[in-house]
Parts: sequence; C-alpha cells; structure tokens
Amino acid sequence: MTPSKAFRAAAMTYFASFGYLTMPAEASVVIGGTRVIYDERESEITLKMSNEGRAPALVKSWIDDGQVYNTPSAIQVPFTVLPPITRIDPAKSQTLRIVYTGESLPKDRETVFWLNVLEVPPEPSAKDADANRLQFAFRSRIKLFYRPENLPGSSADALAQLTWRLMQIDGRPAIETHNPTPFYVSLTEISVLSGTRSATFDDGGMVKPGETRAFPLKGDALPAAGARVRYTFLNDYGGAVSGETPLRAGGAAPLP
Repeated sequence: MTPSKAFRAAAMTYFASFGYLTMPAEASVVIGGTRVIYDERESEITLKMSNEGRAPALVKSWIDDGQVYNTPSAIQVPFTVLPPITRIDPAKSQTLRIVYTGESLPKDRETVFWLNVLEVPPEPSAKDADANRLQFAFRSRIKLFYRPENLPGSSADALAQLTWRLMQIDGRPAIETHNPTPFYVSLTEISVLSGTRSATFDDGGMVKPGETRAFPLKGDALPAAGARVRYTFLNDYGGAVSGETPLRAGGAAPLP
C-alpha cells in the first residue's frame, strides 16, 4: 500500500455540520509516510505533506501520547510541531518540523507517540452559505517512535527474538508472544499452521518492549510437531515484511 492510500485508509472522519453530500468525501492532504522514527541523535526531523485536492487546505498538526480524544491544548508531550497550523495550496506541499524539547524519556527502550494531522474543510462560499451542507474534517494519526541511541540490536532484528506459544482465552485458541527487545514490533497478521489446520489473527497489533501479549485466533490449530508461526510486520519505513518461524515444542502450551 502506498503512503497516499495508507493515509486515506487510516483517515478518521468527523462531522462538522449536518446536511447532505453530493460527492464522495476524501482527504486532500497526503502524508509522505506511515510512521516516523525520531532518533535521539537528531536535533529535529521533517515530514512532507502534499495537497492533492483542487482547493486550498488548512491543516492543524500536533502530537499525542495515546490519549486520542484529548484536545491539543490538554496534551503534554516532549515534542513541538512546526508549523502547528498551515495552509497548503493545491498541488503544493508543506514540510512539518518535529522537534524534541528535551524532557526526560526512557533511555533503555523506545517510546511511542502519535502524530495527528487534521485537515479542516474550507469555509463555504457566499453562494453556498445558506445551503444545506455536510462538511468533513479528516484526521490521520501515524506512529512516532522516539529511539534512544545505543540501544542493543536493531528494530529489524527484533522480530527474530520474539517467543511464541499457543494458549487459550475464554476457551478459544490464542497465540501469545513475548518481546524481550527494546523496540516496538508492529504486527499486521499472524497465522499458526499445524498440519492441515490453521488459525489466524488479522486485526493487527503492536507489542511493546518487554511486553507479553496474547492475540485471539480464528480457526483451529494444535501445537503439533512441525507447527509454525507465519507473520507480517511493518518495518521502519512502513513496508510490510513477512516471515515464518517454527513453533518449538518448548514454546507451546498444550490446549485443554
């Protein structure tokens, strides 16, 4: 999936007024990436936004710490986004500058934040002022990972260090994984293959540094000899990478 399509697929739509809409609603502003890695050694990082629509776009940007419904004024994070509000004309672009303001963050693991980009609809023209209208404000959130320097290993190697075991949640099969690394691992799909049986998790999920997390499975799988885990994860550039690992006998808990 291209960054443009990923942005549109992830856009969160909010109703600004009630009325009717005669054309499909679609965001005009496209973010030049699906995630941001902020290396501690950088004084700032940049991200490009482009307006692919036919009208000027007013864009508001801010960073949150996971509290999606908090207003920007109520959020306390160690980052500043410049410019916080900007106008982007059609076929033009704007570069966002993200600056770490120096507040203390863990040095032994990554920390995740979210960059918000809100595209505010333009004011109606004079001829449309009295018409019934339905306006949309498109909001996108992408992950921002703050990465301290000198972390052991690399994000690319983190997946190979995950451990897996089969278990049950409320009587249904699940796959549990433990992440012993200092990096976040973003999984989009997990499959457990055991002979002719298979079970999958395809809702996506993120495993924090040091976290043990269970994902419910759809289907049927047993910890038999030769069972394996197949997965898809997102790398630092937002690209989907697939891999497979044996489900070792010592890493699988018998299912009742």
